[in-house]
Amino acid sequence: MVFTDPITIGLTIILCLCLRSLLYGWNRNAYKNFPPGPKPLPLIGNLHIMDKKEPYKTLMELSKQYGPVFSIQMGTQPLVVLCGYDAIKEALVDHAEEFSWRGKLPIFDDVSKGHGVVFANGENWKVMRRFTLSTLRDFGMGKKSLEDQINEECNSLIEKFESYKGQPFENTMIMNAAVANIIVSILLDHRYDYEDPVLLRLMKTVHENIKHLGHPMVMLYNTYPSLIRWLPGIHTTIRKNVNEFHHFIRETFAKHKEKLNVNDQRNLIDVYLVKQQQESIPGQYFNNENLVHLVGDLFGAGMETTSTTLRWGFLIMMKYPEIQKNVQNEIEKVIGSAHPHMEHRKKMPYTDAVINEIQRFGNIVPAVSPREVTQDVTLKGYFLPKGTSVLPVLASALQDKKYFEKPDEFYPQHFLDSEGNFVKKEALIPFSAGRRNCAGENLAKTELFLFFTRLLQKFTFQLPPGVSVADLTPAVGLTRGPKPYLMCVLPRT
Repeated sequence: MVFTDPITIGLTIILCLCLRSLLYGWNRNAYKNFPPGPKPLPLIGNLHIMDKKEPYKTLMELSKQYGPVFSIQMGTQPLVVLCGYDAIKEALVDHAEEFSWRGKLPIFDDVSKGHGVVFANGENWKVMRRFTLSTLRDFGMGKKSLEDQINEECNSLIEKFESYKGQPFENTMIMNAAVANIIVSILLDHRYDYEDPVLLRLMKTVHENIKHLGHPMVMLYNTYPSLIRWLPGIHTTIRKNVNEFHHFIRETFAKHKEKLNVNDQRNLIDVYLVKQQQESIPGQYFNNENLVHLVGDLFGAGMETTSTTLRWGFLIMMKYPEIQKNVQNEIEKVIGSAHPHMEHRKKMPYTDAVINEIQRFGNIVPAVSPREVTQDVTLKGYFLPKGTSVLPVLASALQDKKYFEKPDEFYPQHFLDSEGNFVKKEALIPFSAGRRNCAGENLAKTELFLFFTRLLQKFTFQLPPGVSVADLTPAVGLTRGPKPYLMCVLPRT
């Protein structure tokens, strides 16, 4: 018999979910040393207690009650949460192999299907990550040529800032464009004008998705994908944007394929296409889908997080003009009017401390996507069976009172000793840690230092007339950025 009545179908689904919830409850009790946590309700688990806008805050509060390793239930699915740097390090670094698998996250899995580098697993992930790291190095990551390229982009950004003649303007898309051009140059050997409609459309789709992915409906989608997948909603907009972005990438690498010169590989796509021709088993790893998702991963991650960190930096400099002046004084002392380079950084402890504190305070990625335990493991005395989903809360490391004296304040002295020397803090892990840390970490660090110092070398950032206090309230999204704000940039004399 086939049931077509909607009420019957609905009741059947609810019955199945109830049975699944009961089965999970029995399974959880079977492990005596499974991490403790708040009691879940049938069907919804612990969803009712989560902060819908900033769920990581709920998790950090729960850790005060249950400790650095505890469990919650998202719908009918268990999730082990790691809070505090020590617990995160023990998992991601000390047990790197056991925590190297990317956990399931339906909103991304539906799109990536295991391709690319961010949401891939197993041998495919290892091959794509090795390729990404080696190619980024080949095209300048950590080399002076890339520094020169960033300084060239700074020239265009400075011209754009100067065009406002000291009047207030909003900087989101401008900063996205400047940072995007660096990763685009590596991917495509190309640079876009800031008003180019192609670049504007690409940035809009990424920026829109970043915003949508922080919506509470996405949490519901990830909890009940089989129920919500076929309904209209934000998840359909996210999928539409991703498909549009991937269509652009497919068109782009098709053009590259037509003009490919094995002896003149000018960008990452060229190198990938050559690898594709050389692969012993055609399409095993270097297939078209992996290329589409790899380019998408690098463009999205390479633009959004660095741009957002810089925008936090400008806002914070306007809020604390005395800190801004201290940075500018150090720039004058060490660099003068020359272009900054990474070799200057070790001679600029205060500026280095400020940039590190911007990353810490900005807290761009409060929690990375879940990991899946690849084999049974004991963590902080608790037993985690193979297949357990684990969520490291990076914000809890960045705000760990054991490592940061004033975790809720912007305090550059976190990274300075009593004599003003720079002090590295191991708990600063904005790029995550272990085997799945951000592949573009070194590129991002180079961009942050060069963009930040060059712009503070040329300008003083000020709040618009009539605005007395900078608003440090974050916007809602997948990444934790500042709300859109107006700023004035005044040339330094």
